[in-house]
Amino acid sequence: MSAAADTFKITLAQLNPTVGDVAGNAAKARAARATAAADSSDLVVLPELFIAGYPPEDLVARPAFQAACRAAVENLARETADGGPAVLIGTPWVEDHKLYNACALLDGGRIAALRFKANLPNYGVFDEVRLFARGPAAGPVSVRGVRIGVPICEDIWLEESEDYENVVETLAETGAEIIVVPNGSPYARDKNDLRLSVAVARVTESSLPLVYLNQVGGQDELVFDGASFVLNADLSVAAQLPALAESVTTLTWVKDGDTWRCAGPVATLPEGDQADYAACVLGLRDYVSKNGFAGVLLGISGGIDSALCAAVAVDALGADKVRGVMLPYRFTAQASLDDAAELAARLGIAYEVLPITDAVTGFENILSGPFAGLTADVTEENLQARARGTILMALSNKLGAMLVTTGNKSEMSVGYATLYGDMNGGFNPIKDIYKTEVFRLAALRNSWTPDGALGPSGAVIPDGIITRPPSAELRENQTDQDSLPPYDVLDGILKRLVEKEQTLADIVDAGFDRDTVVRIDHLLSTAEYKRRQAAPGVKVTSRNFGRDRRYPITDRFRDTAEPLSAPDDSLVSHGGRASLDAFEG
Repeated sequence: MSAAADTFKITLAQLNPTVGDVAGNAAKARAARATAAADSSDLVVLPELFIAGYPPEDLVARPAFQAACRAAVENLARETADGGPAVLIGTPWVEDHKLYNACALLDGGRIAALRFKANLPNYGVFDEVRLFARGPAAGPVSVRGVRIGVPICEDIWLEESEDYENVVETLAETGAEIIVVPNGSPYARDKNDLRLSVAVARVTESSLPLVYLNQVGGQDELVFDGASFVLNADLSVAAQLPALAESVTTLTWVKDGDTWRCAGPVATLPEGDQADYAACVLGLRDYVSKNGFAGVLLGISGGIDSALCAAVAVDALGADKVRGVMLPYRFTAQASLDDAAELAARLGIAYEVLPITDAVTGFENILSGPFAGLTADVTEENLQARARGTILMALSNKLGAMLVTTGNKSEMSVGYATLYGDMNGGFNPIKDIYKTEVFRLAALRNSWTPDGALGPSGAVIPDGIITRPPSAELRENQTDQDSLPPYDVLDGILKRLVEKEQTLADIVDAGFDRDTVVRIDHLLSTAEYKRRQAAPGVKVTSRNFGRDRRYPITDRFRDTAEPLSAPDDSLVSHGGRASLDAFEG
């Protein structure tokens, strides 16, 4: 342990837990503590709900799971009797028949202190109000004589409301010297700037240094990017841990008058498209490994979506664990066949061509009776996609390889993602990536390789795939009436509808054609049932389909694109405050 009274060592364990793997998560905590002990650290800090894995969702409500977490924390507590570093670890905790999102301080062979999350998020991907009880805004815990404030994640995201506890203010008033914030904060583009602004506000208000420790790793559709950081009381960046990778880092704090300061490594973080691509890689890697799949397979069409997914898969898992299958029909162009073969060769993956003519013909023969006398339409065209999906799923089942689906966010939004197993399968690494961004990420990957990638460097996606006009691959044998607007127009409308939930009138005012906007909104609404059947996939935007955007399948409401009517407050009777209080008891 650090000997001098004016020094204090904290080890930040930015680690990748697995939800439900209580024993495995405890083993990770032990390994981090061993590293901290070798560094003569005083305290090792682990992320929010670490022993359970985050987010545990309704699993955390099961008494057997609660008991397993409690037993693991108690065992870790007993181990601290060796005089080594104290441990601050996130765990579910039941007290007085209430379930809390807690942090336990383990020291001296005991659970020396508990702190409960006071502000429970209930928006976006978070659903903690339904699962946990609110804790009080408590004071700091003492570790080796240093008073450590422990707000948990949302406890520093201060908002102006009557029921929001200002936990950091309470900690400052009760003598905290360093603020340590365990987090489970998922990745979204540009989120680091938002986190930093929140932390700066809390440091400014409290005049205390702040440690922001975040978990890393993929959990279903969420990717946690780590990117933990430390701010000194003067708002200087004391340390920045890497993004999208585990890191166990010990920081030495020195007391300067009444204020603690430290200086540590400052990693460079990926931004923009690079961060999105790296998040897709980590999300797929962890989904495959944490669910025990031996490898993956995917349909290779010669188009941009499957090419990008193949590159992500190889970067995530290595070429030896990826298998590509080309499933051509009579409409498949030779250029697509050539580009698919070249892609597979550049990536070094196993690859085979399985023509589907016999399968489609078989379906047509089976349906010839029921379809007799009926006009051919998109039903017959879609038999190609159905045949491909069936073949891919059969291969997945037989080979034990998870099927990677390849539908982008643009086409999933409007119900066009059906080709080459776009929807059915195990996981979709580009589910939250718009089509225009798919092209950007493909071009990016040819000039840049993310840290930790297992795939080859250089131009892995043939130029012909990237430069082929988007209209050429909208859909094989697609009729004009079913075609979409240019992808830059489509994505511009969708981002306003999905990410910002703007009215159609506002989107038209932004310069988009009214009829096109109305049509895309209609397609977005009517495709909800299709999206409900889609595989999970990496979330990289502020609002994805699934956890963030929850709309009914049966829905008769349609925005007319007319300006919104103004409310008529003259029709509303407002009671006085005294009468309202009396009525509400």
